[in-house]
Amino acid sequence: MRRSMSDLPDEVVEEAERLTRLARRSGDPAETVAYEADRDRLLDDYGFVARVREADDTLVCHPMEWLEDGVVRTDRVVDTGRAAEVSLSGPGTDPWNEVEAHNAAVVSRVRDAAAVDVTAHAANTRALADFAGNHYVKRVDDLTIEEVSEFRTEYYPRNAWPSVRQRSLLVRSLSIVEEVVGSPWPV
Repeated sequence: MRRSMSDLPDEVVEEAERLTRLARRSGDPAETVAYEADRDRLLDDYGFVARVREADDTLVCHPMEWLEDGVVRTDRVVDTGRAAEVSLSGPGTDPWNEVEAHNAAVVSRVRDAAAVDVTAHAANTRALADFAGNHYVKRVDDLTIEEVSEFRTEYYPRNAWPSVRQRSLLVRSLSIVEEVVGSPWPV
C-alpha cells in the first residue's frame, strides 16, 4: 500500500515495487542483483534511490539529494512528501500473490480440461501464467490480444524452454486456456 504522494509517477513506484518483490522472491543471487539494478536504473532516471526499511518492511523511494555517503541526511529533507513508501508485507499488500494464486488455479483447470497431452498443456499454461504474473502482474484471463501475441512470439521461444511436443501444442494449449477462462483471444 502506498503511503504518500511522491514526486514519482505512480507507474514508476509500482514498477520499483514489482522489481523489489521479484528480487526478494528470487532464489538466484545474480537474478536478485539484476532486478535491483533494473529498479535502481529506473529510479535514477528520476533522481531517486530505493531502500527497504527493515523495521517495518517498507520500500522507500526518495530523492538522491537527501543522501550523503549513502546515508540520509535529515537536514536535507525539506518535504517528506516527495518520497514514496510501499509496504512489502502484511495481508493483502501483494497483488502478485493474488495473481499467482489465480493463475495457478488456471493451470490446474487446464490440466483437468486437457483430454490428451496433459503435461505439455499444463507446462504451456504455466509458462503463460509466469509471463502474465511476472511481466504484467495480471491474471492470464486479463491479458490483451497484444500481450498474448508477445507471449507467443517473444517470451515463449526465449524463456519457456519448451520441449518439441510443447511447442507443437502451444496453439491448442492457448485454446484450452481460452475455453477455461473465457478470454476472447484469437489463437
